[in-house]
Amino acid sequence: MDDIEKAILISFESGAVDSALQSQAVSYCQQIKETPSICSICIEKLWFSKLVQVQFWCLQTLQDVLRVKYGSLSLDEQSYVRKSVFSMACLEVVDNENAVRVVEGPPFVKNKLAQVLVTLIYFEYPLIWSSVFVDFMRHLSKGAVVIDMFCRVLNALDDELISLDYPRTAEEISVAARVKDAMRQQCVPQIARAWYDIVSLYRNSDPDLSATVLDCMRRFVSWIDINLVANDAFVPLLFEMILSDGLSDQVRGAAAGCVLAMVSKRMDPQLKLPLLQTLQISRVFGLVSEDVDSELVSRVSALLTGYAVEVLECHKRLNSEDTKAVSMDLLNEVLPSVFYVMRNCEVDSTFSIVQFLLGYVSTLKGLPALKEKQLIHITQILEVIRIQICYDPMYRNNLNSLDKIGLEEEDRMSEFRKDLFVLLRTVGRVAPEVTQHFIRNSLANAVESSSEGNVEEVEAALSLLYSFGESMTEEAMKTGSGCLSELIPMLLTTQFPGHSHRLVALVYLENITRYMKFIQENSQYIPNVLGAFLDERGLHHQNAHVSRRACYLFMRVVKLLKSKLVPFIDKILQNLQDTLSQLTTMNFASRELSGTEDGSHIFEAIGLIIGLEDVPAEKQSDYLSLLLTPLCQQIEKGLVEAKVTSAEEFPLKIANIQFAIVAINALSKGFSERLVTASRPRIGLMFKQTLDVLLRVLIEFPKVEPLRSKVTSFIHRMVDTLGSSVFPYLPKALEQLLADSEPKEMVGFLVLLNQLICKFNSSLRDIMEEVYPVVAGRIFNVIPRDGFPSRPGAVTEEMRELIELQRTLYTFLHVIATHDLSSVFLTPKSMPYLDPMMYLLLNTCCNHKDITVRKACVQIFIRLIKDWCAKPYTEEKVPGFQNFMIETFATNCCLYSVLEKSFDFNDANTHVLFGEIITAQKVMYEKFGNAFLMHLMSKTFPSAHCPQDLAEQYCQKLQGNDIRSLKSYYQSLIENLRLQQNGSHVFR
Repeated sequence: MDDIEKAILISFESGAVDSALQSQAVSYCQQIKETPSICSICIEKLWFSKLVQVQFWCLQTLQDVLRVKYGSLSLDEQSYVRKSVFSMACLEVVDNENAVRVVEGPPFVKNKLAQVLVTLIYFEYPLIWSSVFVDFMRHLSKGAVVIDMFCRVLNALDDELISLDYPRTAEEISVAARVKDAMRQQCVPQIARAWYDIVSLYRNSDPDLSATVLDCMRRFVSWIDINLVANDAFVPLLFEMILSDGLSDQVRGAAAGCVLAMVSKRMDPQLKLPLLQTLQISRVFGLVSEDVDSELVSRVSALLTGYAVEVLECHKRLNSEDTKAVSMDLLNEVLPSVFYVMRNCEVDSTFSIVQFLLGYVSTLKGLPALKEKQLIHITQILEVIRIQICYDPMYRNNLNSLDKIGLEEEDRMSEFRKDLFVLLRTVGRVAPEVTQHFIRNSLANAVESSSEGNVEEVEAALSLLYSFGESMTEEAMKTGSGCLSELIPMLLTTQFPGHSHRLVALVYLENITRYMKFIQENSQYIPNVLGAFLDERGLHHQNAHVSRRACYLFMRVVKLLKSKLVPFIDKILQNLQDTLSQLTTMNFASRELSGTEDGSHIFEAIGLIIGLEDVPAEKQSDYLSLLLTPLCQQIEKGLVEAKVTSAEEFPLKIANIQFAIVAINALSKGFSERLVTASRPRIGLMFKQTLDVLLRVLIEFPKVEPLRSKVTSFIHRMVDTLGSSVFPYLPKALEQLLADSEPKEMVGFLVLLNQLICKFNSSLRDIMEEVYPVVAGRIFNVIPRDGFPSRPGAVTEEMRELIELQRTLYTFLHVIATHDLSSVFLTPKSMPYLDPMMYLLLNTCCNHKDITVRKACVQIFIRLIKDWCAKPYTEEKVPGFQNFMIETFATNCCLYSVLEKSFDFNDANTHVLFGEIITAQKVMYEKFGNAFLMHLMSKTFPSAHCPQDLAEQYCQKLQGNDIRSLKSYYQSLIENLRLQQNGSHVFR
């Protein structure tokens, strides 16, 4: 063993040698690679070294050298490598009895030898080495070793160059085309003949070799002449092998793979259909019912599904009645076996069940009526869907407790089912009655199997019903078309097995909610609906995920039924007593769920029922008191406990208070302003007392954001519910919300003020005169006067909060201005903030990225002009305002900002903003008269180098009454000025 061999062996060792020594060996090997005679060294080692590591290293090195340095090798070196490697692959005799046969080595060495040959073919075939394949075939008579090597070379050619399963460069695609063209012209027919002869000769004596040859052939069918393989010699041989019990599954499966390659070959459908006919594919139908786990069944299944896809494609692409009939006959023949495969076998990953079945169903859409065979196929498709959507029983416990594994499986199945449910609804539209009958039978079968072990079957049947409802029209649901009038009562009156499982219970309740339109029209089933939600199937289910979801779904049911539930109020409240008691007394930590399904929806459901005017006044008060009292007590108790509790317990106490506030808020949603303030003021009094309790929360814990936001939400609700009777509570509420509020909290506060202003208009003037100066002082103190940074990465979380605050401020100012409250800006307390406000609005009108915000700010100015400049030529209400509007606003916003190229007249929002700017100028002319026109002519237009005649025409248009003509003229004026400036003048 010389130094090179030692170094190679050491470099291949992992963990068994010293790392420094190994690093030294790797470096030495790298040095050897760089020597000029490296090709000779490698060839020498390949002939005489028996060490497989050395053989592999030499072959890898040869391949690297050829790939990188082929062009720099001399012709003699290229020839030497070519002849040597070819001799090794073909077992050519070498005059040395010690010569090693590399082709008799392990598979990884033989594969690497094949790759070296393919690298040579890449550079040399057909121009330099035109006879490589023909020469190789002369040696096939040497037996299995050379045949195997030939197949490895062809496979490597496919992997490394031809197959489009891997990404290829443009050069590789070009070389592949060159190689394929030359092979087709020169040697493909001989190769095909060799495949036939070898398989015929070795199928019994060497099945492994036969399988290797067939798998090699399969790769080439896609680009060679189909007649070389789809002929009277090959096809009978392949089917004979597929059907031969005496052969191994590997050989039979390889033969099936070749037939699939023929079937899948891209061809003109006019030629493809006769080929599919001649195959007589029905010969292999029986094979798929054998051992479903065998390789043969898997390969035959892939053949049948591939065949069906191609027949369907022919049916779609051929238009003559004869070819349509032939393709449909072939499809009808193969479909039962395809359905069997879908139901019982592992389907090939390249075959999409849903896409194929959708394609088939779409062929049935245009038919006037479905034949009996097609109706049978529809039923079989539905059975495939049902089986495919079934959960795996091995996850049953995980899905019930919804642990990490269960959650992942549910998410996976939810995604997997989407396309299957699309298929179901498509089938439902083509054959609605068949679909409904199938779902009914599935439900009936699930019920008959009373075992709890039937959870997955029951869930699948109920999921079919639920998904089917998605495609039904409201009218069909109301009338119970088809057998829906039988299905829904069956759903409501049946005790399904496995109902204790989360999946079954949830989809059961979702179904009831989905089909409520039917129940609205058939109110005799309301008791059944209430029973399902109020007993252990719903709100009293043992699984917390189900009971909480039931709260939400019950609220949706109540919204639909409303007054129809009045006769059942006592029964509902009686059944909910323990649930409500639990929710109003339990610690938040003991609640298994929180967030959107924390149980609070049940209070909204009850509020919707007891808030109806159909409920007698006395009973209504009693019901409401029964609910509000414990919730208020929970808040009061929580406030006391939270003050003295430990830091660890504090979040828990706050969460309990928070839940009670959410519950009260939800409860109040069922009560209208008319009922609370006019017809039943006693109810209004109860909500006012509750508001008193909740305002104490703001006093006790003003800085606890979750409580603050929930109380704010309740005030929003009370504004809508109590109307003007909420007024006495507003000063105290607003004072508490405004105290020490951060920018994020100020946003919520402004949203509340916006609601109050929109609700009460100028009635809110006194309150706004007190509140606005405080708000303005806070906001103008924190918003940067020179705007926000726009460079990437410069916007921090704090900056984002300020941007959101500024955006809400614009809405707030717009609401004030458009609700007759602009005088609020002019009170002595507010005057210090008038200038900052005006310049903020001006800057926004001209520069803000959001066009809708710019539009709102222009509208504010329009309103201020109208409010503060009642008549032209009179004494100014706001000193300096007229000059500001004429000299600053008209110049910067109405001219300079519009001249910017970023002001895009083709954008719809920008066009609306432009309309507001025109309106602003029109209003300024109406209020400021000649003062405005004179400034336009003497200062504004000249500053933009506007020709005198164009400016005069504009002023004339401004004095007229045709606003559309004014807008059109001003746009053309701006476009002319842009051309004149040609981007060289920067305005402002």
